[in-house]
Amino acid sequence: MIPTLYSLHLMTDTKKGFIQLHLSVLLAGFTGLFGRLITLNEVDIVWYRMLFTTCILLVFTGMPKVGWRKFLQLCGCGALLGFHWILFYGSIKASNVSIGVICFSLIGFFTAIFEPLIFKRRFSWVELCYSLITVAGVLCIFSFDARYRYGIMIGVVSSAVCALYAICNKKASVGIPSRTVLMYQMSGGLVIVSAIIPVYLYFFPSQQPVMVIPEGTNLWLMLCHALFCTVGMYLLQIQALKRLSAFTVNLTYNLEPCYTIVLAFLIFGEGREINFSFYLGIGLILLSVLLQSIRSWK
Repeated sequence: MIPTLYSLHLMTDTKKGFIQLHLSVLLAGFTGLFGRLITLNEVDIVWYRMLFTTCILLVFTGMPKVGWRKFLQLCGCGALLGFHWILFYGSIKASNVSIGVICFSLIGFFTAIFEPLIFKRRFSWVELCYSLITVAGVLCIFSFDARYRYGIMIGVVSSAVCALYAICNKKASVGIPSRTVLMYQMSGGLVIVSAIIPVYLYFFPSQQPVMVIPEGTNLWLMLCHALFCTVGMYLLQIQALKRLSAFTVNLTYNLEPCYTIVLAFLIFGEGREINFSFYLGIGLILLSVLLQSIRSWK
């Protein structure tokens, strides 16, 4: 009787994790659109996103106590997240929304490599195979156009940094409430990202003014971006990470480009012509997510 009850509890917990995960992916699908709609530099978008998110979380969570070791780990995760955002928006600004999010699909591939190294376990050939299906999907969706090589390069690095963030976040957030985790990641990350920005601008000079105060439409878009696509999305993601593996979470986030690309086509007209290779690529990405979801469910 006890094993049966335990199995039912695990199954319910897994279901809840998948619901939280897919809700967070749906919210994440709008992130790239905000990056295009907000006319600020990528550095400004990230800095204000973290600032507004920190202020929102302060109202709801205050400053809960955590140990210094955990605090530093969470700050480090926040720095990785902030750096990923800068590169992600930089990729969109250098190319377009579709290319930025397509490069993000490689996060599952990088997770399948980084996670065994960090947690010191054997490589999973199954996970690597699922990741390679995603890579094949990315190649089908986008042929590497010479005009977008700079944006692609930044986008690939961005996905690698995001994979590191998700893996480290899973380890650092154990035993800490989700809102507390996000609060210290945003506040600590804001400080570290402020120090990273001059280095980033040295290697990637901006064509736009830097550290501009958002106003008008940009201000409202930034506030919505912080509330829904940051606070809401990452609280759901952190909760999902406590119930599912980092690889499953990251691979499922390959659905984000599917949502974003369709929205970008509809809103910005980025896809003037949708051909067979586009549908094939989306199908391969969905297949990799479905296979890993079934595997995790079992």
